[in-house]
Amino acid sequence: MADVLGRRYDEYFRDRSPVPFEVVARDGTTQSFGVSGTAPPTFSVLVRDEAGHDALASLDQLQVALAYLRGHLDVEGDIVALLNMRGFFSDIHPIEFIGRWLPSLWQGKTDHDRRAISQHYDEESEFFLTFLDSRHRCYTQGVFASDDEPLEDAMTRKMDIALDAIQVKPGDRVLEVGGGWGAFAEHAAQRGIDVTTVTLAEESERFLNRLFADKQLPVTVVREHILRFQASSPFDAIVNMGVTEHLPDYRASLQTYARLLRPGGRVYLDALAMRRKHTSSTFFKKYIYPGRSAPLLLHSYLRQVAHSPFELLNLEDDRHNYFLTCRAWAERLDARRDEITARWGEELYRRFRIFLWGSASGFDTRMVQAYRWTLQREPA
Repeated sequence: MADVLGRRYDEYFRDRSPVPFEVVARDGTTQSFGVSGTAPPTFSVLVRDEAGHDALASLDQLQVALAYLRGHLDVEGDIVALLNMRGFFSDIHPIEFIGRWLPSLWQGKTDHDRRAISQHYDEESEFFLTFLDSRHRCYTQGVFASDDEPLEDAMTRKMDIALDAIQVKPGDRVLEVGGGWGAFAEHAAQRGIDVTTVTLAEESERFLNRLFADKQLPVTVVREHILRFQASSPFDAIVNMGVTEHLPDYRASLQTYARLLRPGGRVYLDALAMRRKHTSSTFFKKYIYPGRSAPLLLHSYLRQVAHSPFELLNLEDDRHNYFLTCRAWAERLDARRDEITARWGEELYRRFRIFLWGSASGFDTRMVQAYRWTLQREPA
């Protein structure tokens, strides 16, 4: 394995600043790569067994991630430095890519979306609450005034930005796409706004119904795909925080907003984005967000907006805000490791550790972008 890693190290860092690291074998022997007296190892990969050895020797990103997930490999030190060099490992899995899309052909897109969303969001709500902000429980990016601002304050600012963007007043009717754990719906309902929130996840529906009953807030929770949702009368505004990634048919989603929104009404949205639609890692697509979900492809989205009854009012870059958010989530997850592994198991902790630190890495290295924007439907 040392020869394989050594050759790959020389090749990968030929035109990059080298990252020193070491691999500790099962017998305790250490193999160093780029380590010197002035460059100590940034991280160590610990090989626990034969399966871990084989995964690392394969130089396959998916196999290495799964070996870490299942405890065959461990990482000590700066895990972000390792995730930043994910291109060190190959990620070519055409069968996995095909398998991701085939189910939607025979299940139907909306039914397939329901199953795929459940694989991520139907973990117990109490698990997500171990790392989300304690004030709003928001599962998308905050908006930070400074890099060291508390996550809770960044989330409150984000809720206020969304309300300001849609220009609603007490008594107005707002449709929320994706209820999550009630962040926006609670914030808006406390200000006298009539909110209907649509979710696909059973666990989200259970949590939201209990939350709003306990707080005696007039929020209507509907478990339905937004593309199928029907309303007796148009809404004054729509809010979509982080669900555009799960609605890759931009034309269909914009048509749905137009159908559900009054003339002149506004839509607030935010989403993570990439420059190409299907470039997420195989591990991410299979074990984090399976199914048709894909990062926003901004230029394709705006092309559909140009052919819709909507005007783009503003567009803000949220990449750094999302980096700060994911970093805060990952730090909180790590701080609760003992509790999480005791209640839900080591594998769930490791899966979300890869996800959250990997997302922070993606935003920090500009591999992933993020935006928030506002649309307005044409007046009657």
